[in-house]
Amino acid sequence: MARFAPLFSGSSGNSTFFGSATEGILIDAGKNAKQLTLALDRIGVDPGSLRGVFVTHEHSDHIAGLRVFASRYGLPVYATRGTLNYLEKHGHLDSVGRAELLPAEGVSFDTMKISAFRTSHDAAESVGYRVEFADGRVAALATDTGIATQEVLQGVRGADLTLLESNHDVRMLRNGPYPYHLQQRILSRLGHLSNTDCAAVAVWLLERGTTRFVLGHLSKQNNTPEEARRVTLAALTGEGGAEGEDFLLSVASPDGGEMTVF
Repeated sequence: MARFAPLFSGSSGNSTFFGSATEGILIDAGKNAKQLTLALDRIGVDPGSLRGVFVTHEHSDHIAGLRVFASRYGLPVYATRGTLNYLEKHGHLDSVGRAELLPAEGVSFDTMKISAFRTSHDAAESVGYRVEFADGRVAALATDTGIATQEVLQGVRGADLTLLESNHDVRMLRNGPYPYHLQQRILSRLGHLSNTDCAAVAVWLLERGTTRFVLGHLSKQNNTPEEARRVTLAALTGEGGAEGEDFLLSVASPDGGEMTVF
């Protein structure tokens, strides 16, 4: 059966585990190696069972622990060419044994296949990921995207479980402490999905078979877990879905959560 756990999610760091009973991967390593190791221990995963770290993009909240963690456990790092170029130029691949360019056909292991889709973000070459398991289950992760492009939608389409970005409440952002230029960056096509944007994607996914939704990458300053959940829940139930029957909805904690088996 497929396994999923958000180890960390939010402005201060991001890392997500996907795996089977015998192997797994991390998507991003945005905390230091000790924190990542402890988070894996908390959910009962041996770092030695990991097959690699897949990077969405080069921003620090996604790669802070990458170099040390990958080198400590001898893990290959997978990313797009643009991201790999940045990581190499800035020393994030120093002492890392293998850095692999993501092939168009994806990366296959014994029980899972990982493929990437482009996201719309102010980064070198950012992506989200789709994970297909040998038992037919599918999971997806789509964060750090200013809009849900057709490529993003196709990347998450039909997933049984999807971690979606629900970064900010627009009203809180507009009335909060961020300077105007930063507000504009977040709200742009190269920024982050708002709660309302996230809810619209969730409805689209529900109509196409997704039953488990995890809201992630919430802004600490411009959102709350309660508000993010309220907006998506209202959208899903407004389309006739019943929580607990047609779908399950949760919010990823900044400090991680329990393992989900699906």
